[in-house]
Amino acid sequence: MVTSANPVRGPAQPELGPSLPEGVRVRILRTAHGDRRAAAELASALTERQLTGLDPLPAQPPVLLRAYRQEVRALPDTTRRLLLLAAADQYPVDTHAFLRAVTATRLDTRPLVTAEVAGIAHATAGGIVFRDPWTRIAAYETASVTDRRAVHLLLARVLRGEGESPRRSWHRGAAALGPSRRLAAELRAAAHTARTAGDHALACALVERAAALSPEPSERARLLARAAADAWRSGDADRARRLVAATDDDALGGLLALRAGNATDAFDALLTAAVRYADDGPGPARTDHPQHAAVHLLARATEAAIYTGDLRRCREAAAVADRLGIVPPGTLGGLAAAFEGRYDDARDLLKAAAGRCGPGGDPTLLIHSGIAALLLGDHTAAITATVRAAASARAGGDGVTVPQAMEFRAYADFWTGRPRAAEAATLEALRQAYTTGQDNGACHLQAALAMFAAVTGDEDVCRERAEAARSYALARGLGLPAALALFALAFLDLSTGRFAASAARLRALAGFGPGHGHRAIRHIATPHYVEAAVRTGDTRVARAAHADYDHWARTVRSPDDLALSARCRALLASGAEAVEHYRTALDLHASGTRDFERARTELLFGGALRRLRHRTEARDRLHSALEAFEHFGSPQCAAAARTELRVLGEPVSPVRGADDLVARLTAQQLMVARMAADGATNREIASRLLLSPRTIDHHLRGVFARLGIRSRIELVRLLGER
Repeated sequence: MVTSANPVRGPAQPELGPSLPEGVRVRILRTAHGDRRAAAELASALTERQLTGLDPLPAQPPVLLRAYRQEVRALPDTTRRLLLLAAADQYPVDTHAFLRAVTATRLDTRPLVTAEVAGIAHATAGGIVFRDPWTRIAAYETASVTDRRAVHLLLARVLRGEGESPRRSWHRGAAALGPSRRLAAELRAAAHTARTAGDHALACALVERAAALSPEPSERARLLARAAADAWRSGDADRARRLVAATDDDALGGLLALRAGNATDAFDALLTAAVRYADDGPGPARTDHPQHAAVHLLARATEAAIYTGDLRRCREAAAVADRLGIVPPGTLGGLAAAFEGRYDDARDLLKAAAGRCGPGGDPTLLIHSGIAALLLGDHTAAITATVRAAASARAGGDGVTVPQAMEFRAYADFWTGRPRAAEAATLEALRQAYTTGQDNGACHLQAALAMFAAVTGDEDVCRERAEAARSYALARGLGLPAALALFALAFLDLSTGRFAASAARLRALAGFGPGHGHRAIRHIATPHYVEAAVRTGDTRVARAAHADYDHWARTVRSPDDLALSARCRALLASGAEAVEHYRTALDLHASGTRDFERARTELLFGGALRRLRHRTEARDRLHSALEAFEHFGSPQCAAAARTELRVLGEPVSPVRGADDLVARLTAQQLMVARMAADGATNREIASRLLLSPRTIDHHLRGVFARLGIRSRIELVRLLGER
């Protein structure tokens, strides 16, 4: 196999500026193939729109490439020809045919010694390994058109194995001297084969070459739009944007805006495209069947409406679907009905959507199924649908959809009390979202990570992630992540006893309009708002909020929602009446899946029993809650349970496993400690965890304080003992 060596990342290589947005930084490093010299050059040339992630990044670092081309040109012609053959075999499509081409033509490979001495490339048993990807590109681009054509024809001639026809077609197309309908048709067919196999990067290269060889302008535009769709599905957002810019495809433009632009603009573009496809016929979208394309675009428009939290747009999309005679995604009609207070209709529509979660389905429909299940309070179904969505996307080579599935999987993980495991999965999804140019999805995932940090007691991380999410979301009209981030901060305040601050945040959440807040988040935050309001003695608004929440819970009959409604009722009552409502809540929790909320209900119930002097039952409830919070890794809630037990005069055991390193550190501190012990610098740790170096420094100081140590050497020793 022919590959390229990873670039050397020595200490002399330049660092990217700390002010660079995280999504742009990750994409620059990907574009630069991880070479920080190239990345620094690309970063220095960014425009304002590129810095904000709105325009595609530059494809190549001209200064670095110019220097590399000079190195290649200094080599003997025989060496350069061998390097050209190897480069053409690898760039931009990896075809694994170099050794066969050398054997077929009996080429003398001894001139490669000169390239090895120059440190440009070296030969292995599998082929040629270039110093780095930019050297490989320089070796290809310094050759003449005639020489490139010759090596492409040679490589096409030796690619005769089973399944190699798409790559053979690529080389035939690359060797073409001018427009050719025949070759363009061959490349289109090859792209279809690659796409069916899930290789969207190869399909993109083939269709883009077919566009270059097509003599008709209209056909070229259609093919470029198809290539952009393949580039997007392969995870190359910058290439997709560059290709879309050469077309007038509002569907693809809307999709890109949905994932990285203004959500309101995305909605308008997607809805316009849906109408056009339904009225005018097929085009270059996901499918050539106009009705299917319109349904798919309506699903995407629904996602845009969900992101914005704009009820008016939900209604508008539902009306368009009705006019076109299209059955819209169940989430669209369900959301519109729920926001209008037609809860019975909303329940029926959402249940129908949630039921479409069988294995092997369309990833978009499965994600919508998961969203519907979340709205119904069925977290088991939500997990099933989103896991299947991710699996289906991976099977189809559609990796760009995987982090989107995780955006909504995170809610179910939060409510079912799995913050530590979910945090790792969500962090990986965040990296994927940034890498594939999905900054809007990354914003949503940042808000989810803020939520997990609130549960696990990482206050600084919660605030940093929540503020990052809110600042980005408010600039792009993303009401959903803005509201989720605010909820994370409110939950943090609630769990640390800052009840007035929590109530104020949750009241603000209720008042925010489209693009700033979200009805769904306001709804799921209601039980926490009631608790905060009761703690501050201001229950007038809380009672009205609970009445609406209770109406929804009774309509959908979700055990968890009914349990939380009963808990609200208990908080708003007193004496024996409150006790009965708490008992009802715990009975309902037993049939639900929100184990973390069950523990919080036990904590509140235990406190109420203590105040009523029901000491024995209060002790049992509080010990049960304490055990659950320790299991969930929620130190602040565990501390509240210990405080209640101490007031009871109950002896409280020290923090479980206090002599254990894991028990003494928060989840984030433990992760930072392990990376630091492995030798990673603060900047490297910050890059891996997608946090600021300042936060990492704060975490390490906290680690040292909690463990009673003063240096990384002691940290290495401590971790080495475990």
